[in-house]
Amino acid sequence: MSCQQTQSHIRDIGLAGEGRRKIEWVKRNMPILSRLEAEFSRTKPFADVKISLSVHLEAKTAYLSKVLAAGGARMSVTGSNPLSTQDDVAAGLSADGIDVHAWHGSTPEEYDRHIGQTLAQGPNVIIDDGGDLIHALHVKLPHLVPEVWGGCEETTTGILRLKAMEREGVLLFPMMAVNDAMCKHLFDNRYGTGQSVFDAIDRTTNLIVAGKTVVVAGYGWCGKGVAMRAKGLGAKVVVTEIDPVKAIEAIMDGCTVLPMTEAAALGDIFVTVTGCERVISGEHFARMKNGAILSNAGHFNVEICIPELEAQSVSIEESRKNITGYLMADGRRIYLLGEGRLVNLACGDGHPAEIMDMSFAVQALSALYIVENHSVLKPGVFSIPGAIDARIAAMKLESLGVGIDTLTEAQQEYLGSWGAE
Repeated sequence: MSCQQTQSHIRDIGLAGEGRRKIEWVKRNMPILSRLEAEFSRTKPFADVKISLSVHLEAKTAYLSKVLAAGGARMSVTGSNPLSTQDDVAAGLSADGIDVHAWHGSTPEEYDRHIGQTLAQGPNVIIDDGGDLIHALHVKLPHLVPEVWGGCEETTTGILRLKAMEREGVLLFPMMAVNDAMCKHLFDNRYGTGQSVFDAIDRTTNLIVAGKTVVVAGYGWCGKGVAMRAKGLGAKVVVTEIDPVKAIEAIMDGCTVLPMTEAAALGDIFVTVTGCERVISGEHFARMKNGAILSNAGHFNVEICIPELEAQSVSIEESRKNITGYLMADGRRIYLLGEGRLVNLACGDGHPAEIMDMSFAVQALSALYIVENHSVLKPGVFSIPGAIDARIAAMKLESLGVGIDTLTEAQQEYLGSWGAE
């Protein structure tokens, strides 16, 4: 296939061959998106619609972009994290005619420029992961807002920010809360995060998990998934929480619950999944074991306070690819994975394809919902319609060859009656 002319800003178009192979591999393992691609190719629901997308730019995201383009969308794509962009995938996507503005290891200035280049087309719909497109449109590029019909947000962190904007009355267009869809957070956040975090830790450290103590900061759906997989790998699991209900849930799931000041002295591996800043900070570094490994699976690189870790260290070295070693004054070494960014993407390939098949189907159908309903939607944060969840779940079961029961008319009447015994 010959390369098509685009307005891309990428590292090396010569990497397109390997990128295309990666995209084709995930396509073969994403049956829901494949069905949507076939449907969109026939119906062209996004004809003449400009979509700007900022999601971790690896093969699964690339395939989502191609599915939307098959529906007629004019796509402009960037990554949502400087270390998660895969240059070969960016090249493969660009070679297939989609505008891509991203490369691995971009500086903060380059990253911001890529966000601006992705929005420069004046999008009608945005697909965001963590809120960088939203922030740029509201703060730096407000002249583009009148063209925006609405958008979709992938993450817990991004939705928290959107709801804060909604409360303050500053959100200027409707946004679909993709992360809150049942077919997203129940599977992506739990099973996807759980598996991909330890895939990344294993490939980066080449160390065993069994027999170690894993400290999981936060017991939301992502934290539950990380704890579940740590236990499955033979680790002892300690959970830290601020929510008493979630703390009780962790206890009943068989975890030990402690404040971080106590957990810091016990952990061999730390995984933060809170979305908050300074979850692990100076007082905790001072109590950690020699050889403690720090990783983050929240969206931004603020959960582990890197400036305080640097201030306590007497030297810093690259111990191994994606592992930064900090030598403390007392001779202890503490290791940070992936510069404190999302470990499963900075040090791995992200969630498994079958999981992202459901999540990105939510994105695709939510974008379609925006296109079909933007004339009546007001600025705000909107839940994903139940019909979208139900359709995706049905397609997933069909792809697995699984059938389920349905209610008879008599059963429906029974369940809907208050007087039945």
